[in-house]
Amino acid sequence: MSREAVIVSANLALLEQAYELLGRMPDSAYAGAENAEKPVGPQFRHVIDHYSCFLEGQCGGRIDYDARRREAAIETDREAARARIRGLIAGLTVLDPALLDIPAEARLECGWGEEDDQWSRTSVRRELHFLLSHTIHHYALIGLLLARHGLDPGPEFGVAPSTLKFWRSRTACAPQAG
Repeated sequence: MSREAVIVSANLALLEQAYELLGRMPDSAYAGAENAEKPVGPQFRHVIDHYSCFLEGQCGGRIDYDARRREAAIETDREAARARIRGLIAGLTVLDPALLDIPAEARLECGWGEEDDQWSRTSVRRELHFLLSHTIHHYALIGLLLARHGLDPGPEFGVAPSTLKFWRSRTACAPQAG
């Protein structure tokens, strides 16, 4: 796999994980119910919003993560979230690998709102790295919340690729029985 394809592929894999998990999750865990444990819908919505901002801004070279839509329907409707994830997957799939290293700017509020706009120099590739890390972090939180609902998202959900690689290397080095 080319260097360009690796970071896109890793992000696609995370979105596919979410799509699959949402397909088998009960609505009560996603949207919550009266007197229920904390739902995971807001966490998924937050991740979806970040990918949406990335895809909307990367073509013009200005990715504004503070321009999130924060749509309530995405927090409460699993199928709406799955449809949005399908759209994100489609958008990442057609991302031109030749554009990964072009300069861009990104904005993410870092204070309490009194300061001027905070734009940073970056690249599309760097923002894909950010999204990977950000998504894994939120997936780990989702995993903890799902455990409170008695649900297991799977052993690789919310785990960094470097950790998965480390786990596999330890398994490969373990003595084999026989």
